[in-house]
Amino acid sequence: MIKPIGSDELQPRFVYDPERHHQLAQEAESLPSVTLSSQAAANAVMMGAGYFSPLEGFMDLADAVSVAETMRTVDGRFFPVPVLCLVDSAPALGEAKRIALRDPNVEGQPVLAVMEVSAIETVSDAQMALMTEQVYRTRDVEHPGVKTFNSQGQTALSGPIEVLNFSYFQNDFPDTFRTAVEIRHEIQERGWRKVVAFQTRNPMHRAHEELCKMAMETVGADGVVIHMLLGKLKPGDIPAPVRDAAIRKMAELYFPPNTVMITGYGFDMLYAGPREAVLHAYFRQNMGATHFIVGRDHAGVGDYYGAFDAQTVFDEAVPEGALEIEIFRADHTAYSKKLERVVMMRDAPDHTKDDFVLLSGTKVREMLGRGEPLPGEFSRPEVAQILTDYYQSIS
Repeated sequence: MIKPIGSDELQPRFVYDPERHHQLAQEAESLPSVTLSSQAAANAVMMGAGYFSPLEGFMDLADAVSVAETMRTVDGRFFPVPVLCLVDSAPALGEAKRIALRDPNVEGQPVLAVMEVSAIETVSDAQMALMTEQVYRTRDVEHPGVKTFNSQGQTALSGPIEVLNFSYFQNDFPDTFRTAVEIRHEIQERGWRKVVAFQTRNPMHRAHEELCKMAMETVGADGVVIHMLLGKLKPGDIPAPVRDAAIRKMAELYFPPNTVMITGYGFDMLYAGPREAVLHAYFRQNMGATHFIVGRDHAGVGDYYGAFDAQTVFDEAVPEGALEIEIFRADHTAYSKKLERVVMMRDAPDHTKDDFVLLSGTKVREMLGRGEPLPGEFSRPEVAQILTDYYQSIS
């Protein structure tokens, strides 16, 4: 089985030992505490679940800036994006060496993790600008990821953490949320050796379904892990429960038995395009996938990134040897009227735009909102019905 990054075994930060867990939970109630931003809370969940292994906690400023510029920490460890705990200020912490980190996304703001404080640092405007530019390739505050990153505050708390729960993800998505540890175990139990991972923050239409099948056939994979983001999205994106239902229906009806795992992870979307594609590959290797699909405008938003920047970044910026997982580079996929099947558009050079069934996201939402059926070449009818029901419920 493919090894995790930087280690022979995953190093999740969740406290599995019951005695230690109880001890920490009791200690946390007497510690100074801060309420995390949603992004920082998601980072803690990802560390707890083993996805960010072998990262032990939130980065200090020197490591965060180094990672933004080179994808390596000061001491040379590979990581694609800064993992920061940013707050407005921390005067109440004083000289505290241990603090409780509280969850902003759960009622009552329970303790999510306990941090051993290594440093409390002020991030300068210049450092914020540098990290923003390097990670997002823009400083435009209209970019949703830029806006979120720069709205958390400029005091950075760093140090190793011990995670006590998985926020709302485990309770809200009990059938879907899985840690990297759990996914690795299931891959082993199924006897899969070659495994394709597919990232999604949207429902899957015919093109996505066929892309997974193309990738599996091309690399000779035993199965595909459909791994959906369950955290915060931008306004207008389809909620996770609706996506989950639609994807499960598609897999149930249109994939052979024992070839697909439907799972999800607790993270807030960054919309960081190329950098986020590298992060996605990083934690898919940690969860046991041998191949990862990177498509057109992967993890992008608006017109901030070139169509295939999220593929070329692996050649141009990722340090050599940093990743063992292989990237399956996909083109835009669509149904060909000429060939009567879904193809990657680069494989149909004799086609014009009119030879494909192409619908914009806006067009799809408008049709669903009016209760109009989507073309069968674009979406499976059972998937379209789930989406139609959702859009009519909010219109």
